[in-house]
Amino acid sequence: MTVLITGGTGFIGTEVARILLNKGEKRPVVFDINPSINRLDDIKDQVEVVKGDLGNYSHVLDVVKKKTPNVIYHLGGMLSVPSEADPTAALRANALGTLHVLEAARLFNVSQVLFSSTIATYGLDIRDEVINDYTLQRPQLFYGATKVFGEHMGLFYKRKHGLDFRTIRYPSVVGPGVKSPGVVQFTSWVIEECAKGNPFIITLKPETKVPVIYFKDAAQAIVRLGEAPIENIKTVNYVITGANPIASAGELADIVRANLSGAEISFQPDLELQGVLDQLLLPLDDSNAQKEWGWCSEYDQVRIVEDFLQELNLNPQRYV
Repeated sequence: MTVLITGGTGFIGTEVARILLNKGEKRPVVFDINPSINRLDDIKDQVEVVKGDLGNYSHVLDVVKKKTPNVIYHLGGMLSVPSEADPTAALRANALGTLHVLEAARLFNVSQVLFSSTIATYGLDIRDEVINDYTLQRPQLFYGATKVFGEHMGLFYKRKHGLDFRTIRYPSVVGPGVKSPGVVQFTSWVIEECAKGNPFIITLKPETKVPVIYFKDAAQAIVRLGEAPIENIKTVNYVITGANPIASAGELADIVRANLSGAEISFQPDLELQGVLDQLLLPLDDSNAQKEWGWCSEYDQVRIVEDFLQELNLNPQRYV
């Protein structure tokens, strides 16, 4: 028995693999449509890489049947901007891909599926001043719609088939080597581009506050969620916070400048995007995650920038 990590060579997936190996897990299986082997530089001999497409049912059935995982970390899928550009592909990867994982788990007696969702499942009609686990989910983005569907499919398999299904709704995940475009990816790119000596333009107002979580925190969170006793898991689908307090874009720029002498960061707000995000970017309440499985982030915004730069310095080959 082992574990299977979909999206296993993404920057959360590879960090999950490292955490599990440090905990004594033997040869986790990392499943990815386009494996980024460079991200596995230090553990490539300790994991098994399987190339496969979540949207292809036979690929998912085959890997689950052959590798007999007892736990699946389902982290694979398409992000927001690619999903908006190609909703059919997003439906296949995110919605059908999740159905394929859940059905394979049922057929081959997988004990637990841990699913990565997003705060993009919330929409623009939030009437409270904070987002929590009970906030109405009426997403505006197609990406968010596919993730809501994934959550509810998981709840169905939990009720109908007794699958131990658990979800984290992540805020924007910050880390080196982010390639997929997203509406708030500046939270990673401003650090990396300035580290390369390039000027960077943030297309939001300096006072904009984007909830973020560092990729190491994101990986620790889903591992800790999976380890929690099942009797503690009441909410099942959890929103979590990362860096707290949330730094504004201007404060992030100042932290980057403090760590990188000569960093050139300017602001040219996109007013249309700003108007949308002003309605969506609200504080997050993760009190259920704290109470039910002891969640607490380790990285505030200052530590995120410092560790991010250290990662780029120590492991540049992982993030090309």
